Amino acid sequence: MNKYLKYILIGIAIVAVIAVIVVLNINRNKNKEINDGKVKIVTSFYPMYIIAENITEGASNIELVNMADVNVGCLHDYTLTTEDMKNVENADIFISNGLGMENFIDKVIESNNDMTVVDSSTNITNIISDENETNAHVWTSIENYIIQVENITEGLKASNPENADIYEKNANEYINKLNDLKNEYLEKLQELKGKKAVVLNEAFEYMGQELGLDMIIIKTDHEESTISAEMLKTTIDTMKEEQIDMIIIDKNDNKSNAETISNETGAKIYELNSGLTGSLDKNAYIDGVRENLEIIENELS
Repeated sequence: MNKYLKYILIGIAIVAVIAVIVVLNINRNKNKEINDGKVKIVTSFYPMYIIAENITEGASNIELVNMADVNVGCLHDYTLTTEDMKNVENADIFISNGLGMENFIDKVIESNNDMTVVDSSTNITNIISDENETNAHVWTSIENYIIQVENITEGLKASNPENADIYEKNANEYINKLNDLKNEYLEKLQELKGKKAVVLNEAFEYMGQELGLDMIIIKTDHEESTISAEMLKTTIDTMKEEQIDMIIIDKNDNKSNAETISNETGAKIYELNSGLTGSLDKNAYIDGVRENLEIIENELS
């Protein structure tokens, strides 16, 4: 009897071990099964999604997902959510802006070592930085945005060669549109070259650089757009002294500081589109630049 009991216990133990292995294997692969064999491409936030949307249109066997909510805006001090981590854990490719925008990138990589990470900021040379931080909002310059499109295209082609031809075709078409837009933009706004402006949102620093603006950048709290009373007074005094009549903010920013400065100096407020949030239409970036062009032309006239 003891002999049979021994074999029974051994059999139960073997079955238990097999069950544990099966469960672990199911948990390890369940995310990949969700994708039904598709290549899952995850973008970190809205500007990267719009680029990827243009490049991947018509590609087969892919799933394109944006990690952060499209209305999040900048990822400064962004905290990853449980849903974010789920998206990243079963991703094949992760597209980042780079330059420190995704301060959580190490955690993302640790969660999925098999995932390819594409840094869209590679080869951008006009990086604006100081001793405290690097300005990562490079996409507000059309020229930089084109480089980001190129970098993401190359990353996708290398990681998903099945769709390399469609990625290349889509990217070329998109870049041609962007180059036409850039030429029109620079031609129509050439009178801005050398013009002084106070910029209350650092996202526009690259745009201003491309247009040749002589900018005074007032860095604010990203959540509340707050400026100290001392900085506000200094800005107003400087604008009066140098006769600066242009204030640039994001259309979604709190306008109170800009209005205070405008009331004191008579300067016009330009509420522009930084491309940080918007619709998921693939033409959203181009539409945003055209929106800015129209606003600036109207205000200047």
